Amino acid sequence: MIESFLQHLEIERRYSLHTLKAYRNDLESFQAFLKEHLEEDSIQDALTMHIREWVVSMLETSTAARTVQRKLSTLKGFFKYLRRQGYRKDNPVRVLNGPKIPKRLPVTIEKAGMQDIFQLEGLFTDNLTGKRDRAMILLFYATGLRLSELIHAKEKDLSFHDATLRVIGKRDKERILPISGPCMLAIKDYLNVRQELGKGGENLFLTDEGKKLYPKFVYRKVNAYLGTVSSQSKRSPHVLRHTFATHLLENGAELQSIKEILGHANLAATQVYTHNSIERLKKIHAQAHPKG
Repeated sequence: MIESFLQHLEIERRYSLHTLKAYRNDLESFQAFLKEHLEEDSIQDALTMHIREWVVSMLETSTAARTVQRKLSTLKGFFKYLRRQGYRKDNPVRVLNGPKIPKRLPVTIEKAGMQDIFQLEGLFTDNLTGKRDRAMILLFYATGLRLSELIHAKEKDLSFHDATLRVIGKRDKERILPISGPCMLAIKDYLNVRQELGKGGENLFLTDEGKKLYPKFVYRKVNAYLGTVSSQSKRSPHVLRHTFATHLLENGAELQSIKEILGHANLAATQVYTHNSIERLKKIHAQAHPKG
C-alpha cells in the first residue's frame, strides 16, 4: 500500500522527489517499528495505540517535536488515502495530538550591534556602492521594510518634504512609512551621487550596473554587513525587520502602531515580538539577579 500511496502523491498531487523520499522514509520507519516492537506486519491495519507507542518511542530517543509532528502528518495522509480507497473505515491518527512544538522566536540583532554597523569606520566605502549599501541597511532597520518592498520601491515614492516612503505590501496594500532623519540623509546622499554619475533610474536602489535589485543581491549585502557585528547564523533582510519591530517595542511603541508600520493583516502576527522582548527580559534577569 505504501507504493500505491506514493504513486498517488507523485502522479495526482505532483509531489517532488525530495518530498516523496521523506514520505517513504516516514512510512517505512513506522512499518519497521511495528514489526520490531509490536510484531505487527501490516501497516494498513495499525491502530491508534500503535501510533501512540511509536510517538512515545521517538520522544524517548530525543527526536525533535517538529520531526514527530511531520511524521504524524505523513501517517495521517497515508490513512486518509486508505480510507478513500476503501481499505479502512477510520483514520487512527485523527484522534492523536502530537507533541507541542516550541514557538520559534524571531532572530534579532542587539541594539549595540546595529549601532556598530553605522559607526564602524571604513565599513561602508565612500563611493556609490558604499553609499547605496549604507542607505539600504539603514532603510531596512529604520522602517521594517520587507525585502520585496525595498526591491520594488521607486524614487517617486520617496518624499523628502514629509520624510516618508510609500510602499505597496502584501495583497497590494499601500502604506506610508515615516523615515528618520539619518536614514533620509543617507538616501539623499546616495541619490545625489547616483545622479552626478549619470546612473539614475526609476527604482530607489539599483545594482552596481544600474539595474533593478534582485533578492540574492540584497541577501548577500545584508548577510555581509550583519556578519561584521553578529555571530547569528541568520543574517537576512527579515532579521532586520524583526530587529526593527523588537527595538520599537522595547522603546515603548504601541503594538497597534508597530502592526500598521509592518503592514501585518492582524495583531497576532505582531504579538510574536512581545514574546521576544519577554524572553530578552528573562535572560537579563537570569544574568543580573543575585539569585538567578
